Amino acid sequence: MAAFDKILEAMAARGAQSLELQSGEIPHFVLEGGTVPVLKAPLAEPQLLGYLKEMAGPAEQALLDTKSVCRFLYRGFLVQVAFPGGALMARVTPQEHAQPAPPPPAAVPPPGPRPASPSAHEAPAPAPPAQPAPVGKPAAAAFATDPSRPIEALFVEMVGRGASDLHLTTGEPPILRISGEIVRTDHPPVTPEQMAGLLLPICPEKNRKEYEELHDTDFAYHMEGLARFRCNLFRDRFGMGGVFRQIPSEIWSVEQLGLSKEVVDLCWLSKGFVVVTGPTGSGKSTTLASLVDYINRNRTDHIVTIEDPVEFVHKNKRCLINQREVGTHTQSFKRALRAALREDPDIVLVGEMRDLETVAIAIETAETGHLVFGTLHTSTAASTVDRIIDQFPADRQSQIRVMLSETLKGVISQTLCKKVGGGRVAAYEILLVSSAIANLIREGKTFQIASLMQTQRAAGNVTMNDSLVDLVKRGLITPEEAYVKSSDKIGLKAVFERQKITLDLN
Repeated sequence: MAAFDKILEAMAARGAQSLELQSGEIPHFVLEGGTVPVLKAPLAEPQLLGYLKEMAGPAEQALLDTKSVCRFLYRGFLVQVAFPGGALMARVTPQEHAQPAPPPPAAVPPPGPRPASPSAHEAPAPAPPAQPAPVGKPAAAAFATDPSRPIEALFVEMVGRGASDLHLTTGEPPILRISGEIVRTDHPPVTPEQMAGLLLPICPEKNRKEYEELHDTDFAYHMEGLARFRCNLFRDRFGMGGVFRQIPSEIWSVEQLGLSKEVVDLCWLSKGFVVVTGPTGSGKSTTLASLVDYINRNRTDHIVTIEDPVEFVHKNKRCLINQREVGTHTQSFKRALRAALREDPDIVLVGEMRDLETVAIAIETAETGHLVFGTLHTSTAASTVDRIIDQFPADRQSQIRVMLSETLKGVISQTLCKKVGGGRVAAYEILLVSSAIANLIREGKTFQIASLMQTQRAAGNVTMNDSLVDLVKRGLITPEEAYVKSSDKIGLKAVFERQKITLDLN
């Protein structure tokens, strides 16, 4: 009998929707009303891997040994395993709630010969060949790929290797971004004909037309049981190309992300404006999805999300969720945001606040009694406030300061750091707007916000340097990585000196 059998029996007895497992974390059941821890201590990766191999067959054991994504059935449960960012994660669901593993795919023929050196002159977009020659290794037997969509084999490899992004450029082999670093695969370079055969079969018709007219387009693609992918097709001097961002099928819980109680409490607000910020690829979408999932599990509200494209897919739990995609379900963010006011929402999520009008409507929506979540590409909490105000003409800024001081409830600024031993870990700057901070916003004294955050740490405020130093002291990142990611390097060096942390910049 496998060591996990008693846990699975308890899972069935409690009617749990799933059992969530992650190396270094305490396993927990997902119930209709929330989550319940299963054990008292976290599971180390070797221990968790051993439990999974006890339940797996020989083929899946081999995949686990190579840290490849897989799924298998065990005693009426579907076990799905992945390695996002190098971390071991598994989800166990009752078989009636999940589809059994699909049959293995047909063998994938090898790619064609290496192309000649690409020309600097751009060629017209080639038509898709009748039988495209796929590029990539055969997909793992645990996932079936569509022979007419050979890029799926690359997606399986991408997820199996824990890559965040896949880059396809004509004349280059497929390239992965793993733990923030660009890594070339051992595949041959992709020819123009192969590139068309990889990209066009997954591109929706409306996006093909947009690509032909504008030479770039964005859309989402989903592989059931594996992941969703945010896709961008473009043209450069070599011809067609594409970049694909992995969006895991599983939404991380606020507990898995390690969000503080003060941040989670923002999910209980009846109205207000909460902004998640950070550079591209810093995990803003993951954090927002986690907060929405928490609301979905604990409140009974109507949530409207406006995204470009829809990334994490939310199933209705206690809430009703309508997810709208810009370009597919609505014309623009601002149009969808105005329409949302007539759709009886309690909570509105705006995937990107790209222009002044969208920001203005978001603030007005929060002011009229709704909870609004949005994102910006700023790096600190204080700069987020300035960025919002500076988008408006000078004659409106005083009014916006007053509105923002009354509606802004929190700013979560984040960045991803290279983790010691592989993978990445997030550092968070948390600004919780107190009456004192609201006064600074109203009076245009945002330059004082950073110092006030330090004096109000007990209320849950965390500066980015505080978060980086904590990660260094826990051994998760190096002092040098913290220094690279800090926006206040002089302040961070001073903290290192006070706490006798060695920083080697040579």
